[in-house]
Amino acid sequence: MADRLSRERRSENMRRIRSKGTVPELMVRRIVHAAGFRFRLHAPNLPGRPDLVFPRLHKVVFVHGCFWHQHKRCREGRIPGSRRDYWEPKLTRNVERDKAHKAALHRLGWEVMTVWECQLKNSEKIERKILNFLGR
Repeated sequence: MADRLSRERRSENMRRIRSKGTVPELMVRRIVHAAGFRFRLHAPNLPGRPDLVFPRLHKVVFVHGCFWHQHKRCREGRIPGSRRDYWEPKLTRNVERDKAHKAALHRLGWEVMTVWECQLKNSEKIERKILNFLGR
């Protein structure tokens, strides 16, 4: 019975996780907007629907959660110990899909930057990195 309750609770928590308008994405949007850059959000015509699109610069930025996109350099980017048979293929598919989208964007002539959720803890460093990527 307790196992079923914890599964239902976890399921409810997972439903609440958004893919757009997340706190990390909003932080990146604030950084680039304050620097004077204008961008499009989640362009449906581009592979992977990048979080921020800079059409004139031909550059895109993905803001990835360390868990969902399996950031190898982060403690959060690890597969949970429970239900590995469920999580491992799911998270592996996310990583493979990310690689395919990035390759497709490169073939179309776009430059791609990935900002990881954990990188936003050092806001000054990531701000410099993002602005450098955008050519400022």
